[in-house]
Amino acid sequence: MAVQTGRPVAGTRGGKTARGPRPGPGTPSGGLRRAVSTHWYAWAMVAPVVAVIGVIIGYPLVRGVHLSLTDADERNVARHIGVNNLPATYEFVGLDNYRAALTGDQFLSTLGWTLVWTVSCVAVTFALGLGLATLLNRRIAGRSLYRMLLILPWAVPGFVSVFAWRFLYNEDRGLLNKLLAGGGIDAVPWLNDPTWAKFSVIAVNIWLGVPFMMVALLGGLQSLPGELYEAAEMDGADAWQRFVHITLPGLRPVSTTVILLSTIWTFNMFPVIFLLTRGGPGEATQILVTQAYKFSFEISPRDYAQSSTWGVLILVLLMLFAALYRRVLRNQGDSW
Repeated sequence: MAVQTGRPVAGTRGGKTARGPRPGPGTPSGGLRRAVSTHWYAWAMVAPVVAVIGVIIGYPLVRGVHLSLTDADERNVARHIGVNNLPATYEFVGLDNYRAALTGDQFLSTLGWTLVWTVSCVAVTFALGLGLATLLNRRIAGRSLYRMLLILPWAVPGFVSVFAWRFLYNEDRGLLNKLLAGGGIDAVPWLNDPTWAKFSVIAVNIWLGVPFMMVALLGGLQSLPGELYEAAEMDGADAWQRFVHITLPGLRPVSTTVILLSTIWTFNMFPVIFLLTRGGPGEATQILVTQAYKFSFEISPRDYAQSSTWGVLILVLLMLFAALYRRVLRNQGDSW
């Protein structure tokens, strides 16, 4: 007969079967459980926002990627005609749409102009915004009035500003050509000539973008400590040296952010192009986003697959730019 020693049997603890080790605070499941239990109120507040974003952005994104892999157009998608419900008959074509877009002349030429449009607008907007912010950071008479007037284009709705500029650009009755006629200069076809149309849309976008750039950079300038400028002035540094060695490095965190945002906004600036020229004359001012819109709403039959393909390519290009931009900043020692 076996003698019971009173010791717990191997694999037991206190006479009970031992269970596996509980996840500690360092394990992912333990950390997540602790974060949820500690900050449950924050998670509860964030959950509805995440759900709404998932519905508003997530579903269209997934749907767009799906359509870009098919030959869907106006004739083969599911649709209702009277009381009849016609099922979708489009087929899966894989990466054919992407191959056609990337090897065709239309996408590459439109991408080229989109890059020129974006770089020109962002560069000039940043330069003007920095110059105006530096000027308004000084103590000058009427500084508050100047700030209000320069912010005004930002306060006016974008479509109102674009329609106002369209009236100014009118070749027959526009104010700009009337001023030129007063100086003995022939009327300029601002929106009817491909070259002038490109200059015109760039000017309007700069007009709309300078206030944001100025306000952001002005806030950065006002956060720089004045002691640095006083010390540099005592050391004999002139105004340009103080600007290069104090102002620009001090504005780097703000500059990197506004340049990134301005690049993304300008790359997708649909209202200026669509309301001012509708991509014309011809296809001269068509950028990627307006061309994608044209595929879905203007041509016949509407090419949903091609429009979705261009939309996905736009997203990929912007993601690549953001990743490259972040890598450059990290190599320079900046965090973003």
